[in-house]
Amino acid sequence: MEVRSLRQRWGDGATTLGAWISLRDPLLAEVAGRAGFDYVVVDMQHGVNDYSDVVAMLQAVSPSATVPLVRVPWNEQGIIGRVLDAGALGVIIPMVNTADEARRAVTACRYPPDGTRSIGPFVARIRYGLDYPSIANEAVACIPMIETRQAVEGIDEILAVPGIDAVYVGPADLSMSYGLAPRVDQQGELFDSAIAEVVDACRRHQVTPGIHANTSLAAKRHAAGFRMITVGFDAAPAFAALQADASTARRAIDEAQV
Repeated sequence: MEVRSLRQRWGDGATTLGAWISLRDPLLAEVAGRAGFDYVVVDMQHGVNDYSDVVAMLQAVSPSATVPLVRVPWNEQGIIGRVLDAGALGVIIPMVNTADEARRAVTACRYPPDGTRSIGPFVARIRYGLDYPSIANEAVACIPMIETRQAVEGIDEILAVPGIDAVYVGPADLSMSYGLAPRVDQQGELFDSAIAEVVDACRRHQVTPGIHANTSLAAKRHAAGFRMITVGFDAAPAFAALQADASTARRAIDEAQV
């Protein structure tokens, strides 16, 4: 069967927009999958999802046309293989700072002879067909994260590793590595030149540049050359909306008592 793939969309020149799920409710993943995003990321690193949550959330996304991704806790072959076996069609891998670490990420995502992923895709075969092992190396996106000054300074060596489909800039960690406050965006040349260096290297190596952003930054990041931009989130907007409701109601009551 044909498997939906971010690699195909990037190859066609598309800019892909995504949602980021930190909470562990499969209904949120299902809603995100049907909301019109190109991909949905289930976050295992800083979100509250463990492996059983990931299995349920990937299942919730599966009926939609949205590509399911997982950010794993770390660059470790065991968990990368498990989320791929559970049906993820791409893995975002934190804190890849060197070419050796990039090779470790790639080899965990690919079946032999291109990698060392172990065979046994029980759920993926159910979801994508019995021929999944023969198409997995083409369907699965390997996406290391660029989050440090070290990674930016070594970006050409990292991107020269065969098998990297995209890199994903984590702006908060990247900011901190340059001595800045952890924010999704910064004012000034230091941060802008760092992410521009990543985009330029991606062009040279024909790798898709991705970044953690939000709706207000989407046009700016697209103009800068990013083609994988995460703009939708569950936890922070929910907190902000609840906080605003509480504040508005309390203020209305206080004003009525004056």
